[in-house]
Amino acid sequence: MSTDLRLILFDVDGTLADSQNAIASAMERAFAGQGLAVPPHAKILSIVGLSLPLAMDQLAPDQPVAVRAHLVEGYKQAYMDKRLAQGTGHSPLFPGAAEVLAELHAVPEYLLGVATGKSQRGLEALIAAHNLECFVTRQVADHHPSKPHPSMVLTALEETGVEPADAVMIGDTSFDIDMGRAAGVRTIAVDWGYHPAADLGADHIVSRFDQLPPLLQQIWKT
Repeated sequence: MSTDLRLILFDVDGTLADSQNAIASAMERAFAGQGLAVPPHAKILSIVGLSLPLAMDQLAPDQPVAVRAHLVEGYKQAYMDKRLAQGTGHSPLFPGAAEVLAELHAVPEYLLGVATGKSQRGLEALIAAHNLECFVTRQVADHHPSKPHPSMVLTALEETGVEPADAVMIGDTSFDIDMGRAAGVRTIAVDWGYHPAADLGADHIVSRFDQLPPLLQQIWKT
């Protein structure tokens, strides 16, 4: 077996965590707080993965900059309030996620990481809630341009010393797959998330978490 390190990067919302209800609820409260009509549910899900300012640019393009800034802050507060109230039930992991993360983490050559549009505060809370201390690199919206800019993936590669050929980006939206492609890594789309996987142009698609370990073995011939 090769001793070369492999980097496995995951998106969070829609890939590891089923957070659509939490996201939609916080968005509803943010828009209501500004006296605005709430965007349709499908429209809200279409922006999951973008950094919040870009998301609000798409959801409220006709609103003044100040109002969009208030929407961002309102969303953050609503999301945090509900997370504190609901704990682990706020953003449950998808079936099989915890087990497969543990399986991959046990492989010495594999390094796990996340590249997410969540804030650092939000990511740390989710990691603590689900005891996901397996990620050695954690790239969040606070420190990078929004997806699909490749900054998150490139920084994760630099932090871990892994070459692009030895890394994959796993996600559920076009933002994830386009980001991975822009960084020169292989891409894997999951079909349980917020964008139709068949439309993303990923190198591979999985429909269950347990398909991931054998796919990675096939990719790297380990």
